[in-house]
Amino acid sequence: MKHYIYNALAACGCIAALTACDENSWNDNELNGFEVPEITDVQTIEYTLTEANYASIASNSTNKALAGDNQAALKAVGTRFCFSELIPAKDYAPAFFSTTSFPYFTLSNGSYIKLTYNTEVGVPAEVAEIEAAAKYIVSDNEYQEVWGSENDYVAAFAPSHTAEKELPAILSKAYPDAEAGDYVIVNYQTAQTDLVFTAAPEPEEPEFTLSSSLTGAPAKGDDITINGYVVATSTQGPVVADAAGTMFIYSPTNNNDLKIGDQVIINSTVDIYNNGYQTAKGCEPEVSGSREVTYPAPKALTATEIDELAKTTTPIWPIYAKFTGEVAVSGNYINIKLDGTTVQVSPYGVSADTKALFKDKETITFEGYVIAIASKGKYLNTIITKVGSDAPAATTAAISRAATVASENQNALYTFNGSKWAVAAGAVVLSHADYQAMNQRYDNLSGESPAQFLPAFLKQKFPYAAADDSQFVVYYYYNGPETVTRCDQYNYNGTEWILNNGIVTETAQFVKNNGKWMYDPNVTITLPAGKGIEISTLYYQTCVDWVKANIDQPTGATYVTSYGNNEYYSGTSAYQGNVDLRASSAKSQYPAGYEGLTDEQIVALMKLRFETETMPAALSVLHPDADIIPGMDVLYTINFSAYDGTTTSPYVIVYKVVGKGKFEFVECSWNPKEENK
Repeated sequence: MKHYIYNALAACGCIAALTACDENSWNDNELNGFEVPEITDVQTIEYTLTEANYASIASNSTNKALAGDNQAALKAVGTRFCFSELIPAKDYAPAFFSTTSFPYFTLSNGSYIKLTYNTEVGVPAEVAEIEAAAKYIVSDNEYQEVWGSENDYVAAFAPSHTAEKELPAILSKAYPDAEAGDYVIVNYQTAQTDLVFTAAPEPEEPEFTLSSSLTGAPAKGDDITINGYVVATSTQGPVVADAAGTMFIYSPTNNNDLKIGDQVIINSTVDIYNNGYQTAKGCEPEVSGSREVTYPAPKALTATEIDELAKTTTPIWPIYAKFTGEVAVSGNYINIKLDGTTVQVSPYGVSADTKALFKDKETITFEGYVIAIASKGKYLNTIITKVGSDAPAATTAAISRAATVASENQNALYTFNGSKWAVAAGAVVLSHADYQAMNQRYDNLSGESPAQFLPAFLKQKFPYAAADDSQFVVYYYYNGPETVTRCDQYNYNGTEWILNNGIVTETAQFVKNNGKWMYDPNVTITLPAGKGIEISTLYYQTCVDWVKANIDQPTGATYVTSYGNNEYYSGTSAYQGNVDLRASSAKSQYPAGYEGLTDEQIVALMKLRFETETMPAALSVLHPDADIIPGMDVLYTINFSAYDGTTTSPYVIVYKVVGKGKFEFVECSWNPKEENK
């Protein structure tokens, strides 16, 4: 991550806070007309935005109105935790300062905020557009249409009916109003082999005896064998019943193939998660016939019983229960508030079809298996079987397939070009198998895991990548409160895949006048001396590139070293992170360029070029949106270092913005003061 480090503002401020008791008795009787002064809170503070702050900024109603057609870019602020070229901090931070989400929202006029925040630069616009992509799951009915039969089909694509061939028509039907440039992430099943459907007699189902394993108080890690049948399904695994009880089967390898009524044989070990019994991740239930499923009478738990259940420290077996409550939808999350208790029901592993049945702020009745108690008793994780008067929601396989086939769950990114849908070039989406290979409990990444896993994933995915190849990697990311879509761009340097996060840490000043917060555009940038410091490398390399491209050829290229990261026209060194003012090195690099000049004259000339040519040019490239503001001078102050052959010394140089992306030299501390008057 690049860092723009700004000089600290002088800490100052005063708080005058006087309070009155009863206005009539105290003022009239004791103060006799004394007017209570207005409470003011004038401060100069330093503040760094948190991830939660970015989410607040993205959801702020004032900012939404300001963003206009850039809603996707504004939403990305809350998921990528940074501003962007379309959503700059100077325009979108002020509204946040006046909300209660900002801890200093009571500050009075005259207060200053030195705000530190992240900005995304040099990242393609496609990143935000992909992160705003719709999500689509191919349904059973669509697989039936692909195979051309309500019976002779499998819920998957296959070599004779590939996703690439069939999905464009499916998406055209699903999104009739699509516009050029739209993206959608499609989730589907694909099989590696084709099936030949032939009429065959129904096979006799073998005798199947239910076990009585699902009872008692097993310990975590105990072996368990279950002969049971599927009574509920979810994206995270089914609930299986035997003669004694029920159990949640966590993330079996063939979860997508299991359906209500399947008789299964399971050999696994006991796990306990969120105070609920479940099997260890990754077992593979063996399907052995099917049977009809009937549900027990659901328990209508009282508020007191729910509170007691939430507080229990003894692991629970699944409880079949019935609830009525108000739906609360927040992003991808659904919770149901229950009367008389703060404990909420959290539908677990729900399909898109089931999720659509839950509407925000509606009161709804539903049934399901409570499998766990999450967030220290705050939520009852429940696999839904029935919503309202509808048939059990988990019975998704309405029509029996003539055959089943091993299939793999896949995600793919499609884009609309104005006339048809096609796989988005240069993009790859993580699928279930990828998350499993990364040893993720859920189909998402979190924390620092993207940086840890994605370069290795790309190296394995594209073993023959060539230098300068680029890929967008799309994945789901859990940021704490919710799971969001993330898109990162990686570039291949011939050896490794390098993240182009384009994230720089900036600090800007805001001032409150007449009740409103405004951007104060004066900027200070610190370029620390040293090798491999990203911010210094960025600025000095921009100087080097400018010299090579703009000084009369072949002179410009001649001033630049063979490594391409130093120039001796003005001395900027992206390698060392400083300005190299050694006259001997300048003459060695390009003798003809300094012929007839003394060392002192060479140094003076390099300083002048740095002040008036190379650094202003770099600022124009890196800060193209800097502009004049009527009534004030907009100054860019740069802290940097220069090397004279013996000592590396710190200096300060100041530029004034004289037009959009144009900078005029004001002064530099390496010059005698009288020269700058």
